[in-house]
Amino acid sequence: MDVNRAKELFFQHLRVEKGLSSDTILSYAYDLNEFFKEFKYNDTEEIQPTDIGDFIRIQSKKEMSTATIARRLSSLKNFYVFLEKEDFVHVPMNEVEIPKGMKHLPSILSVEQVEKLLEAPDLDKPEGERDRAMLEIMYASGLRVSELLSLKMKNISLERGIITVIGKGSKQRKVPFGEFAKEYLVRYLEHGRKKNPGARSEIVFLNRYGKPLSRQYFFLQVKKYAEMVGIQEEISPHTLRHCFATHLLESSADIRTVQEMLGHSNIATTQIYLNISTRRILEAYDLYSKRK
Repeated sequence: MDVNRAKELFFQHLRVEKGLSSDTILSYAYDLNEFFKEFKYNDTEEIQPTDIGDFIRIQSKKEMSTATIARRLSSLKNFYVFLEKEDFVHVPMNEVEIPKGMKHLPSILSVEQVEKLLEAPDLDKPEGERDRAMLEIMYASGLRVSELLSLKMKNISLERGIITVIGKGSKQRKVPFGEFAKEYLVRYLEHGRKKNPGARSEIVFLNRYGKPLSRQYFFLQVKKYAEMVGIQEEISPHTLRHCFATHLLESSADIRTVQEMLGHSNIATTQIYLNISTRRILEAYDLYSKRK
């Protein structure tokens, strides 16, 4: 079957039979498009059992984040299962090679790159004020994207500079966000947001129609700003969370404190950032040594 037709039927299956949201289906579409950029097949019969494993290795070499690779792996597996079920391919899922034990350190920007990214939004526009506030809050607090987009007005204490976060498993934690982030958050709340149709909404960050922002939209905004300031690395909104953790550890922050701020239940997850931090410090030391 023609690949494009197979994708259309798959998305229809996700929407009608699985009841998935438009945003989720867009994520599937993006992942599949990335796959077919690497494997330029026209017909589903051309798909090989080794393709998923090869694609994941390609993504790892491009330094995609662990979360991105995991999501794309899930998207491809679901697509394969659908193709097999509909008899569009004859590659049983148990024959598909999935790389095991692959460890991948998240992509991290330098402090200078982060500053350029934060300064990219146009503060003369309401969406620029909003986006600057969102980027500042993410980098200052290490929120997950889902936590940022669902953040409610009642959970922000401007006086104390504290955000009360309802994270995974409905666990609550309090994280500080500092004066820089506060400055741009207040600017957004007192200007762009007051004129927004959804000014009375309990959700903090809104689109131009007064509705909560989608993950897909914010992802595209971050990509746009990264391109504007010449950042070549593959990044996403979640990159700022990685940067928050790594830069804190590079500044000698206690790993247990960082664990609590990130909302990690297992310190081994936070340990990943310590590994990145150590790698970056060693690279800097190596460069310093060569210049002596």
